Amino acid sequence: MPEVPTIELNNGIAMPQVGFGVFQVPEADTAQVVATALDAGYRSIDTAAIYGNEAGVGAALKASGIPRDELFITTKVWNSDQGYDTTLHAFEASLARLGLDQLDLYLIHWPTPKHAKYLDTWRALEKIYADGRVRAIGVSNFLPSHLRAIADLGGTIPAVNQIEVHPACQQREAQEANASLGVVTEAWSPLAQAGVLTDPAVTSIAGTYGRTAAQVVLRWHLQRGRVAIPKSVTPSRIRENLDLFDFELTADQLNAIDALECDGRMGPHPDFFN
Repeated sequence: MPEVPTIELNNGIAMPQVGFGVFQVPEADTAQVVATALDAGYRSIDTAAIYGNEAGVGAALKASGIPRDELFITTKVWNSDQGYDTTLHAFEASLARLGLDQLDLYLIHWPTPKHAKYLDTWRALEKIYADGRVRAIGVSNFLPSHLRAIADLGGTIPAVNQIEVHPACQQREAQEANASLGVVTEAWSPLAQAGVLTDPAVTSIAGTYGRTAAQVVLRWHLQRGRVAIPKSVTPSRIRENLDLFDFELTADQLNAIDALECDGRMGPHPDFFN
């Protein structure tokens, strides 16, 4: 079983650098898919209230028998639950569905700037954190302006900003803003839903090492200092996506993947998604 490296968050908590995402995994399939991931060696699972599969994640965790302190579980508050009191209620509902007493990481899923509630939502996360119900708090899909607004509150700085990052969309300004505040960048859709895996630069590197293109892109994320949360429902790919720790890309290979940036955002733009 692979030993997954960790990244230390700004509050001293260690977070596995590779996790397993369950976006778009049907609830009926989630328990089995997560069980496969846990068996492969994943210990970090990323879900969200809007995914509709927190209960399936919880069932897999319970059945696994893995000690709670070996797991790192993330979920997120959805846009319609933003606001101080509604966030507190949403958090409790997520905990209940997951069957947990404490989360490892709780995120604001989107800033939804039109509704102007994310600062109140953040204050609710600070309350949950102060009460010891979650080990770390953070945000998702936050641009530098949204992140600075939270920093300007003068309270807790987010530990993580989970944003769309892959070779075609690297969001370098957002990553730089994260780094300047000590916020870890976590890449969702790290493989661009397989969209970059046929690029000649990637396939050439994969051939050099006898690796899959997905493994090469995930290795790029790790060496660039990000957390990545690949998702698959195929057992062989679930295992392959964690088999990353016995090869290393050269500086030239990293730069070749960096050069694939083409503003290829696949998800909504955070300034306009409300």
